Amino acid sequence: MISTSRIEQAGSLPHRVALILVVLLVLQSIPANAALERVSDFALLDAQGEFHQLSRYKHRDALVLMTYDPTCSSGEEIQRFASVQAAFAGANMSFGLLDTSGASRAELSALAGSLPATLPLLQDGPQLVADLLGANKVGEVFVLNPDRLNLFYRGNSGGVLTEVLESLDTSPPSDTVVTEVSGCALAISRATEAPDYAVDVAPIIRDNCTECHRRGGVGPFAMDSYIMLLGWSPMIREVVLNKRMPPAQVDPEYGRSKMARYLSDEEIETLVTWIDARAPRGNVAEDPLEIHAAQLAAANEFEWQLGEPDRVVVGPSNAIPSTGVMDYIYADVALDFDGDRWLRAIETRPGDESVLHHLMVFVTAPDEDFWGEERELPVVSRRFVEGYAPGPHRLIEFDEGTGVLIPQGHKLSLQFHYVTNGQSTVDETELGLYFAAPDDSLVERRALAVGARFELPADVANFPLTAETKIETDIIVTGVRARMSYRGKKMRFVSVDPNGGERILFSVPAYNYGWQPHYVFDEPVAIAAGSRLRVEGALDNSLSNPTNPDPSRTVAWGLESWEEMFTGYFTYYETGAASDSSAHSAND
Repeated sequence: MISTSRIEQAGSLPHRVALILVVLLVLQSIPANAALERVSDFALLDAQGEFHQLSRYKHRDALVLMTYDPTCSSGEEIQRFASVQAAFAGANMSFGLLDTSGASRAELSALAGSLPATLPLLQDGPQLVADLLGANKVGEVFVLNPDRLNLFYRGNSGGVLTEVLESLDTSPPSDTVVTEVSGCALAISRATEAPDYAVDVAPIIRDNCTECHRRGGVGPFAMDSYIMLLGWSPMIREVVLNKRMPPAQVDPEYGRSKMARYLSDEEIETLVTWIDARAPRGNVAEDPLEIHAAQLAAANEFEWQLGEPDRVVVGPSNAIPSTGVMDYIYADVALDFDGDRWLRAIETRPGDESVLHHLMVFVTAPDEDFWGEERELPVVSRRFVEGYAPGPHRLIEFDEGTGVLIPQGHKLSLQFHYVTNGQSTVDETELGLYFAAPDDSLVERRALAVGARFELPADVANFPLTAETKIETDIIVTGVRARMSYRGKKMRFVSVDPNGGERILFSVPAYNYGWQPHYVFDEPVAIAAGSRLRVEGALDNSLSNPTNPDPSRTVAWGLESWEEMFTGYFTYYETGAASDSSAHSAND
């Protein structure tokens, strides 16, 4: 208990003055970076298809960007910025140019050839990043703090910029430093009116989000009404700008796959502009998302899309806890077929789709586990059945004239990846197998695993890796899949023809360990005999990797989640005369 005399004493004028002085001293001791301007996290691809996310530069003291427009930026201005970069080459900083012209990737690629190679040119098609930074002029420089998502400096590339950069290692600014910029005014064109919820916004959400973000779906919340969208709008804005969503981010410039989630620049701009306008509902009488949710609920009864399967394989009963991170679960399923079988299609029926993030299925010999010969060989051709990831593509029909061979005595080996969602549950997934007719003559569809062996050092943000193999016969590549663990960063799938010409088949510039779909190509790709198939990419064992459990640890190569691997899978079948030896009937 505090006595009355003490209260009276504290209330006297001298003591009140002393108290104010103490408070002022305490306020002065509070870290001053709280006064720095805040910025939202964002992510962009550059002219070469490389991924840049502000928060993934935490291993750097700063990310330094200068706005760029080919119609206004002068060579002298660019060179001065490049000179600043060169002066701080030994410092812990990264530099780049932010395109504010709305140029396409092809246009940026052409422009990048005339710019310093050390300065990546970031594509800001809808100019959303320039807008969120508050950029006003071409040639304006921003010194960003990736760790706390705030702004050290905005202004010109003169001496004050150099002083700010010099101070970052010892005593960074406590307030955002601002200087005048004399460049051209930015021509950022944003809609003067908010997009219409019913006409513009709801269709984007319906077509791209609700397959997972619905009641009973794998998304952490349902987007089944305007009210739900309004409540989650800050989160939606954040994950769209930093490209966490839609998941399974791929580069739209290389290949197309229905298994990927694509949002166009126009769709992203519509969503962000609507949210920034306080997400108005408008005068629509009926909520389109409520109508769609009701339709989904009415059609929720599962039916096999090709009719009753020839064989339904029931997976194990896997208990999923309410919280925590789960390692992969592996299971083998015996088939006891009398003779060989050829699969022509497979459909996955999740037992609890709210927790099943992906499922991979291989055909394995009696003495093999899920990984088969991959345990011993960096390059191996395997019998890959299919993969499941949340979304509408539960049924996969193989290309006409192709199939997956299941030799007599072989089995299915399954890998389950689950996520917890706050409720304990049990998953018992079923696979519907559809066999080819006995008189069908089929070419075997397989997967070529191309991987590297390595030891991953600690505290390295970009550990590049490459692996390749030569193709001896003409083949058709029907899809790809990237496989790394928690420290995966990026992977590209490349073909090199016999004359040395390179083609990027597909690119995953921002690998997400939680989403590893098999990307079935919309248009299969022919690869000539004598070509090479290559996977190239990198691992990130730094504190900038949000999924990295321990950046201070050196990690050995291995196939389990606590180890690290780098393997690209090319799904393929042989063609032409070279395929004669691999064409079989179901009675072989």
